[in-house]
Amino acid sequence: MKRALSIFALSALLTLPTFSAPEEFATPTISIGVVVTDLEKSMEFYTNIIGMVQTGEFEIKEDFSKKSGLTDGQPTKVKILRLGKGEDATQWKLMSFGDKAKTQKDPFIHNRTGMRYITIMVKDLTPIVKRIKERQIKFLGETPVPLGSNSHFALIQDPDGTFIELIGPMK
Repeated sequence: MKRALSIFALSALLTLPTFSAPEEFATPTISIGVVVTDLEKSMEFYTNIIGMVQTGEFEIKEDFSKKSGLTDGQPTKVKILRLGKGEDATQWKLMSFGDKAKTQKDPFIHNRTGMRYITIMVKDLTPIVKRIKERQIKFLGETPVPLGSNSHFALIQDPDGTFIELIGPMK
């Protein structure tokens, strides 16, 4: 009986699916490309309201755009933003194709599939809330709302409708 259980356990282990090991990735950073309708307006929002830092930019030329399958040959400029200057900070890459890409601004995250929101953890929500109010950006729901001990949750949308969750204490 013990032998049968041992063989069963071994065969179960051998049939487990394999998963990607963290060693397969060159960096733990995820770079996220975001198509926006107005690059300057989005840059203003993410740098002056959210507080991201522009750390670079590059162009995607027509030829590469088509050969790589990114677009049908539409060139674009990409602005790279981060939540700091560290190499492991997530890259938020903004690009625009003018009126070729259509905005779908939804009132709730459950209205559409795909990437719907980002969460940004902050050390102090107070200065960000102040900037949001100064620029008359609408808070969604009744946010900011307390989350418990010393944390608050605020929800807004960027100029194209991406939901932005901001979580942190209000000092």
